[in-house]
Amino acid sequence: MSTLESVIWHVLGYAAMPVIILTGFLAVAVVSLWLLSFGKDKQEH
Repeated sequence: MSTLESVIWHVLGYAAMPVIILTGFLAVAVVSLWLLSFGKDKQEH
């Protein structure tokens, strides 16, 4: 069980950084697109 736990924690450790980076990138992209669409709507009206 100790070896299995060690493998699980290593996998989680190596997977954490890409997941955090991709989640942050997606969040910034969504907010940016929302702000851009909001600004575009204001300019049209």
